[in-house]
Amino acid sequence: MKSMFIAGCGYIGRRVARLAGASGYGVTCLVRSKEHGRELEQAGYDTIVATLDDPAGMPLLKNTGKGVLLYCVPPPGGGHCDTRARNLCAGLAMSGSPAKIVYLSATSVYSETTGGVVTEDSPTAPLSAMGKRRLDAEAAFREFGAAHGSAVVILRVSGIYGPGRLPLMQISQGQPLLREEDSGPSNRIHGDDLAQICLAAAERGEDGDIFNVSDGHPSSMTSYFNAAADVLGMPRQPQVTLEEARHTMSPLMFTYVSESRVVDNSRMLERLGIRLRYPTLAEGLPASVQSA
Repeated sequence: MKSMFIAGCGYIGRRVARLAGASGYGVTCLVRSKEHGRELEQAGYDTIVATLDDPAGMPLLKNTGKGVLLYCVPPPGGGHCDTRARNLCAGLAMSGSPAKIVYLSATSVYSETTGGVVTEDSPTAPLSAMGKRRLDAEAAFREFGAAHGSAVVILRVSGIYGPGRLPLMQISQGQPLLREEDSGPSNRIHGDDLAQICLAAAERGEDGDIFNVSDGHPSSMTSYFNAAADVLGMPRQPQVTLEEARHTMSPLMFTYVSESRVVDNSRMLERLGIRLRYPTLAEGLPASVQSA
């Protein structure tokens, strides 16, 4: 039987687990919550409950050898190094090297922040700390793959939305948005489409492949939040200038709205043979509400 080890089996990992199971994979999930682990066990998956923040307390990882490792764990909240990814690599070195590693990175690794187009060959010298941590994790998996014979595929993922993943809190609280004229292009992918892309990368991605992941229809963050409010039947949020946003938004949110780029997804569509279910927000947002 084909095997897949999913590290960080949350919003996307669970979707991939269902697709992989239906495609004949035996699935093992690594999660940090005992409650979440019990839910996954009841759904029929082998489960390991552990935190990647404590390498000394991490158990021997089972079912990692010769299969596919999908890594969905976000980096820790500080510094420029992804210690979680590096801790997992150390654990893999003792428990069995995967045949292939698929890492869910992010488009924040790119240097471009002023609305230009990025391809997989664009410069990666991120300004943000979160971009630096993502780039460090990419390096960690490449180093592991080169040393242990694992193929490594990188997915640089745009903002994720879908059922249960709409900005309901921000809209309901009336948190300010950057006004449309100050808001540059941003990119998104529906969670169900991302799950099928992960499985395609596991099956058809080759060592050294990098794929930008987005629906290919960028719009401003402001347009996205407004469209989400409309489909939810809620009032739109107030808008502020860039200078006002600097003082009223959280540092993380300000980073999201002040950096902009257009993500070229043509390599993903062509090489992985992807046909998106939700190529635009016009299809994806109503489906996200109807199936929530």
